[in-house]
Amino acid sequence: MQINILEYLEKGALLKCPEKTAVKDRGHCLSFAQLEQFAKNCAALIRQRSEETGKPVPVFLPKSAQNIVADLGILYSGNAYANLDVKSPPLRLKGMLDNLDAQVIITSAQCSETLCTLGVSAEKLLFIEQAMVEEIFYDNPSLLKRLDTLIDTDPCCFIHTSGSTGTPKGVALNHRSTIDFVDWAFERLGLDGSEIMGSLAPSVFDAYTLEFCTMLAKGATLTVVPEHLAAFPIKLVEFIASEPINFLFWVPTIMVNIANQNLLAEAALDRIKKVLFIGEVFPTKQLNYWRRHLPQALFANLYGPIEITVACTYFIVDRDFSDDEKLPVGFPCKNTEILILNDNEQLAGVGEPGEICVRGSSIALGYYNNPERTAKGFVQNPVNRHYPELIYRTGDSGYRNERGEIMLLGRKDFQIKHLGYRIELGEIEHAVLQLGEIRNCCATYNHSQKEIVLFYESDTEMSPACIRERLAPLLPKYMLPTAFHWMELMPRNPNGKIDRALLSASVL
Repeated sequence: MQINILEYLEKGALLKCPEKTAVKDRGHCLSFAQLEQFAKNCAALIRQRSEETGKPVPVFLPKSAQNIVADLGILYSGNAYANLDVKSPPLRLKGMLDNLDAQVIITSAQCSETLCTLGVSAEKLLFIEQAMVEEIFYDNPSLLKRLDTLIDTDPCCFIHTSGSTGTPKGVALNHRSTIDFVDWAFERLGLDGSEIMGSLAPSVFDAYTLEFCTMLAKGATLTVVPEHLAAFPIKLVEFIASEPINFLFWVPTIMVNIANQNLLAEAALDRIKKVLFIGEVFPTKQLNYWRRHLPQALFANLYGPIEITVACTYFIVDRDFSDDEKLPVGFPCKNTEILILNDNEQLAGVGEPGEICVRGSSIALGYYNNPERTAKGFVQNPVNRHYPELIYRTGDSGYRNERGEIMLLGRKDFQIKHLGYRIELGEIEHAVLQLGEIRNCCATYNHSQKEIVLFYESDTEMSPACIRERLAPLLPKYMLPTAFHWMELMPRNPNGKIDRALLSASVL
């Protein structure tokens, strides 16, 4: 029985391929043997500062080999890593650090100045450079024996998500939930260690969890894609084509930009075998473009909020879809059940919309130091009145179609009442993306003016009359936007997704 995710490495890549490249970062490579040594050095340094286990240890580093060593070192120390975005605004970063209240923060000499300006004590800082040296200064038997005290429901990482109060919530994910999802992914997606992953997802995003564990368990190679390339699709495609990368796990926004610029037409990407995507809706038109240019690849749509470890449903794209047809989020992952609850807290029938709720070992422990918010999201299963059983309410609306596939309608809080009609803003966005000139869009609602507002990204500004005229065959009149904002580039949050909160706030 596997208790913690470190067993993936100890019983996986370290035994099978210790000299194979584990991480490739800007031309520098770390073997699995080096990764183990540096990580265990890091664990020894953490233990010199604190003997506690099960606590969050923040990591303030850019996505890099250093970041990966730090995360692994924290796990070897018996604690849980909490990767923080080095680009976070100061007040947001301070809110996360105050909530975590950690004794040790791992950073680098280069990044430490930012923390010091926030008032972080220099005594709390541990520089990762101290661990990444040739000298071995850990005691392996002692270190591994310490891990025997851990259980599978102890936290392994904390991932922050936006909070309504302005301070992000730290979602506590445990070893059991991670193993539950990752083992399913290995089996269902056929991950076998031959993967050379083009890792673009920030380490603060949960897609990184699957890449990290696939590397440890299967001996796959994690190639760190330079973060700045996400903003330059041409350079990003050139980078992927120049490396022996055969596995992608990205957010759709980046893939949509590549499709809109027709960048796959001349790219030599025939080595790509698997393309996974998560985090937001992938417009079918742009997905079809990717499938046409990478016919050899398996495409899989994964869905799940951060509170469900990486994903709770999946859909392997195994049939053709028309450009205006919505893609399912599919079926529950193994050992997970999806409950779609209607307004009466009963299971919805086929075609009946309701809130997507999740039960199973994949759900998170809750929000760190936030019992009130935890109690709102993680609740007793209303369908089971016989014994305590928590489910997670995603806040997403969806239904099951005639095939039994789960279809995502959008956020419950993206559902509006306008002119007496209940409207899904996601449906408006889906229609807008059928217009060839528009690359990305976001629909919001101005409650004070009672108008649907459309933000859209395109090369040139289009007149409101033109957009409404072209949307008229696709949407009923009451769903047509009445206010329009053209943008050369939509704002993005750290995960690469469109920053809906920022756009929504701008129309209040």
